[in-house]
Amino acid sequence: MKLLLRSEELVLLAVWHLGDNAYGVTVRRYLMAETNQHFSFASVYDPLDRLTRQGFLKATDGAPTKERGGRRRRFFSLTDKGLGALAEVQRVNAVLWQGVPQLANRL
Repeated sequence: MKLLLRSEELVLLAVWHLGDNAYGVTVRRYLMAETNQHFSFASVYDPLDRLTRQGFLKATDGAPTKERGGRRRRFFSLTDKGLGALAEVQRVNAVLWQGVPQLANRL
């Protein structure tokens, strides 16, 4: 299996954590809150679209809302392929980090 880009991994993990509330804006907010980094809209929406096209995510449209001028939100959920990709990233990271001491203690 092809390894995910780091941005793809972060987006998939955010979708996992957000569950039924995973749409572009909440994914971006979650990533900014958890990483203390700025994420442009494109840096979130591009991976969301790419991961959906590749079958890692499933997109469904929600009901139209007044606050969005009648537009629908596009919600995302992980597919089995997306879960498999995260499992592979987790496995590779565990192998690569094995034996490395706690680096935070060295700072």
